[in-house]
Amino acid sequence: QVQLVESGGGLVQAGGSLRLSCAASGCTFSRYASGWFRQAAGKEREFVGVISRSGGSTYYEDSVKGRFTISRDNAKNTVYLQMNSLKPEDTAVYYCAAGSVGSSSSRNYDYWGQGTQVTVSS
Repeated sequence: QVQLVESGGGLVQAGGSLRLSCAASGCTFSRYASGWFRQAAGKEREFVGVISRSGGSTYYEDSVKGRFTISRDNAKNTVYLQMNSLKPEDTAVYYCAAGSVGSSSSRNYDYWGQGTQVTVSS
């Protein structure tokens, strides 16, 4: 059973930084692409970015390009989301996901974490 557990969320002022972690267990993590999604209150879940199985390729949603960076350490079965220059509109619950194919569509992911809250104050 694949399990994903996010951590690192919290409250930060606008312009600040946070690093989220997603630890995987029950699988060979390097077999999965990993995506990050977020869901703000009252809104649909949206794609943030994705990293390939090896970590050699990443892709981001336009609003976070240049501010967010996804990386992974397959030896530690962990993927990271470094978020810099945070804005109030980044406030959401952030989820990591794993799937055999990296994609911006949530439907292509088989496993999901429980989410971690990120709140950015103005």
